[in-house]
Amino acid sequence: MSRPIRADIHLAAFGHNYRVAREHAPKSRVLAVVKANAYGHGLARVAKALPEADGFATLELDGAVRLRDSGFAREILLLEGFFEASELSQLAASRLATSVHCEEQLRMLEVSPPPAPIDCYLKINTGMNRLGFAPEVAKAALERLQATRAAKSITLMTHFATADGPEGVHEAMNRFEAATRGISLPRSLANSAAILAHPRTHAETVRQGISLYGATPFADRSAQELGLLPAMTLRSRLIAVQDIGPGEHVGYGGTFFAPHAMRIGVVACGYADGYPRHAPNGTPVLVEGVRTVTAGRVSMDMITVDLTPVPGARLGSEVVLWGEGLPIDDVAATAGTVGYELMCALAPRVPVVEIGV
Repeated sequence: MSRPIRADIHLAAFGHNYRVAREHAPKSRVLAVVKANAYGHGLARVAKALPEADGFATLELDGAVRLRDSGFAREILLLEGFFEASELSQLAASRLATSVHCEEQLRMLEVSPPPAPIDCYLKINTGMNRLGFAPEVAKAALERLQATRAAKSITLMTHFATADGPEGVHEAMNRFEAATRGISLPRSLANSAAILAHPRTHAETVRQGISLYGATPFADRSAQELGLLPAMTLRSRLIAVQDIGPGEHVGYGGTFFAPHAMRIGVVACGYADGYPRHAPNGTPVLVEGVRTVTAGRVSMDMITVDLTPVPGARLGSEVVLWGEGLPIDDVAATAGTVGYELMCALAPRVPVVEIGV
């Protein structure tokens, strides 16, 4: 008998969540962001589920090439661009778009241009301070990119640092607009938070990341409020039940003490499966559809849960760690992290079951 843990990937959720983005930005193209193996959901799986996508955005060159070779004909954007001049021939051969975000990339295009022009996204740093040209040098960078004749097309791009918070996008948009004043080129600005909350940013192309997978980009608005469906449900079962007395502790380090006689369920899931080891006592979990909490430190292969709210629970009872009925954001918030990390951390040893479109 196989270990009972599995991750259900709900294929219909991708299309539904993609349409939510389209409804918020009806005049924009929507690129589905599928970096990090589609946030742990499987690159090929998500691509198959989104035949209507205007395009995809990723980081990994090999993944982008696989997408193209699988027959996807629309735009594929490399969000971090290329890292060596030798990669430019592959970008041209596979018709991949690239971000251009630094002096080194610009120089490679000048000195070692691709064998055929490629679509370029010139990235401007508006406050994230990771990638992108400073606003005051953006026009000069654009002029150099245009002069290389390496660019088949040029789109102006930025990425917002605070679209999901109270600061919003006002300052970043002011910087972007000042840097690009008088330039008539397509723009790609909005991430998931900006798609859902800041229509000013929609422009020609938006980039949908976390909301595609059914999690919220906001701390104060749930995925359900936004009309999103979870794409991943991590499930397991109880593999043991322990009856313990008052004052007994549970798990490594004895971090949980029973306040009274109680039943503890043992779930086949641990940090080797991608469940966060740092999740504290009280992290939510569903047992037989009833919400309860963890009790004790997360182990490599097991977690322990309080069965007090589920008196009928027994060996084999179904457990949902996140997904249907239990938002991944609730688990992440209690564990002091974000849904992105939990999705991406799903371990290869967890079997994946595709739930039909």
